[in-house]
Amino acid sequence: MNEIVKVGMADLNVAKPPQKIRTSGLGSCVGVIIYDDTTKTCGMAHVMLPNSSLGKSESMNKAKYADTALDVLIQKLSDIGANKNQLKAKLAGGAQMFKFSSSSEMMRIGPRNVEAVKEKLQQLKIRIVAEDVGGSSGRTIEFDPITCKLAIRTVSQGVSEI
Repeated sequence: MNEIVKVGMADLNVAKPPQKIRTSGLGSCVGVIIYDDTTKTCGMAHVMLPNSSLGKSESMNKAKYADTALDVLIQKLSDIGANKNQLKAKLAGGAQMFKFSSSSEMMRIGPRNVEAVKEKLQQLKIRIVAEDVGGSSGRTIEFDPITCKLAIRTVSQGVSEI
């Protein structure tokens, strides 16, 4: 029985075999997979925005922002047995979905999400082992903690694995 743990937009979750973990609709959002290949535990965050300072409300959704989602995800991973010193990361998404005539920084959400995620992973000392970021197509990703492979379905480009 292949159980798929689904991660929604601005959401995060963790999985262990036989589960796989999946998110779809990655446009400018970045899918961050953090995993421990020794304990076969993994987690995924679907990051929508680079920085929680953009969040206005008190009841902030931490999963939505690069700078807060990864802390929560790592805590959840260690709760299910991941070793914090063994963690690795894979990234996908961060597309520039729309062409703007102005090169306004605010409109570069995809590239800014990728930069913010990389910065946070560096602070956490988690190595990025593979990435499929940028471009202008949406993606659906699925991670298998047994093989540690990330399957990426890109609109009009089929499936690749990293």
